[in-house]
Amino acid sequence: MITLERRETECGTITIYRRKLTGSVVYYQGSYCQSEADRAGVSCASYVHALFDLLLQNDARDVLMIGCGGGTLGTMLARVSRRVTVVDVNGDSFDLARRYFALPPDVSCRVADGRDFLFSHAEQYDAIVLDAFQADEIPHHLRSLAFLKLAAKRLRSRGTFLVNVHVQDDLDPTPDRVAHGVAAAWQDVRLLDTPGHPERNAIVVAGNVLRLRLPTLRLPPNGPVNEIIRELNAMRFRPWQVG
Repeated sequence: MITLERRETECGTITIYRRKLTGSVVYYQGSYCQSEADRAGVSCASYVHALFDLLLQNDARDVLMIGCGGGTLGTMLARVSRRVTVVDVNGDSFDLARRYFALPPDVSCRVADGRDFLFSHAEQYDAIVLDAFQADEIPHHLRSLAFLKLAAKRLRSRGTFLVNVHVQDDLDPTPDRVAHGVAAAWQDVRLLDTPGHPERNAIVVAGNVLRLRLPTLRLPPNGPVNEIIRELNAMRFRPWQVG
């Protein structure tokens, strides 16, 4: 990979690469890959396409994203005329997302902690997407019951709350624990996962979820898409384990 920029920030080192073979741009924070997209900012990650499809299934018009990285979900939503607000504690993420990942100027970017933003802003949204990590873990305060109840208050009627969860393998209890925690704030919760696949992403969805179908690829990136399609086809809604 070709290094495009390495930047020291208050939240750690961010490195932007370009893959020689495909031309896609990759966002690393420390040793963790946070985003990968084609030159137009369309994600190369199957879980981002799953989030995108679920949001469109529920016709979410006004979306709050907590966590930026390369901002690929926000870029894709803006391309289909969704109103997007992105909140991140690291303002450098917004600059890098606009410079290398085509994040549009009409996406509103706010430098703030997600919990603090929800506490100080009373706006309501059709959907809230939690995709914020310290290393590969969601910060504890963004998994707390107090935060989840606050997020529920900031959703409109028939709104949806979505959480991206990193999963090491089938023995990793994290997605089940997150789903169980979210169920304390919402009555209807579903877990979209890919059992049997190591180092994967699962999605916890709460609120207006009962009619959701399995996601499909709606906005293909420029480049190979077979792996994305295979990973989307392998996703399943499954029950979660308590304990």
